[in-house]
Amino acid sequence: MSFQEVIGQEECKERLLQMTREGRLPHAIMLCGPQGVGKKALAIAFASYLLGEDNAMVKKLEHPDLHFTYPTIKLPSMSTDHKPTSDDFAREWHELIMQGPYFTMDEWMTAMGGENQQAVITAGESEALVRKLSLKSSQGGYKVSVIWLPERMNIECANKLLKLIEEPPSQTVFLMVCEEPDRLLETIRSRVQRIDVRKLPAEVIYQALVERRGVSEEAARRISRLANGSWLKALEELQVGTENEQFLDLYISLMRLAYQRKIRDLRKWSEVLAGFGREKQKRFLQYFLRMTRECFIYNFKQQDLVYMTQAEEDFARNFARFVNETNILPIYDLANLAIRDIGQNANAKIVFFDFALQTIVLLLQK
Repeated sequence: MSFQEVIGQEECKERLLQMTREGRLPHAIMLCGPQGVGKKALAIAFASYLLGEDNAMVKKLEHPDLHFTYPTIKLPSMSTDHKPTSDDFAREWHELIMQGPYFTMDEWMTAMGGENQQAVITAGESEALVRKLSLKSSQGGYKVSVIWLPERMNIECANKLLKLIEEPPSQTVFLMVCEEPDRLLETIRSRVQRIDVRKLPAEVIYQALVERRGVSEEAARRISRLANGSWLKALEELQVGTENEQFLDLYISLMRLAYQRKIRDLRKWSEVLAGFGREKQKRFLQYFLRMTRECFIYNFKQQDLVYMTQAEEDFARNFARFVNETNILPIYDLANLAIRDIGQNANAKIVFFDFALQTIVLLLQK
């Protein structure tokens, strides 16, 4: 994969190339930023550059000196003492990555067949990485380790990786792709060169939609605005029957049932949410936060500040007045608490039913 396939991020591309040209390439780089801005694409493109873009094995992402690490799950077929590693899912990863570097954790979970689990990077992975990187380069050049979402390492894995970064094997470059750097050990963060990958400008997304996807100018203009700097979000908006449409239906149902105080129906609503995988549950709660924020802003009658689809705006037109200065912050706190609880594997039925009941109270505050 080449840098030409990365959407935007020209400043980051040039910074990576300049460090290499000037002979000051650090042994560990961490690309940090929100989902969908191209961190993974940048890492793979840079890895390809270091290993030789014209190499046939590099083009197929099958170069023996290119190593991928990513969150995995434990399948029922695995023994109780087995620590899952990236090698266990190498075929699924390669199939997905060859379709393009822009994909979500949910898509990766689906590829592994574990939508209802929490994916982590285990100590088994760090042990495997130590073995791989201790070998000499097969081509006499760099060995590149691309680590997707290092914040998902368990503590045992993180400590072992720390030792590897502190004493890296010769000509080894670590490229970490991180969305929540604060979850990483401080000792790891202090030993990497951090590069912040920022949201994509709307005009960059607009141009890519028109030129790469053949989207009409009018549709591209709307989508690029809604995407909020994320190419992944822009791709979602292109799909028919997107997840966001389902989330909007759930949001509308929650607010209507909460306003009407229909406890029994709210319990059914919470059971629907509990049936989702945890990653999807967290994405709904993020959508809930965004939609609530948009409703609050809608009250100010500043159209240039509103970032909603037509369907979302149609609902907000009558609902927005219920989101006000009194309840906006408590609503935010409620959703963030639910995100934390889901992330800590709390019982989803209890979390979402309590979430729904609390919404009744907050929605009626004036």
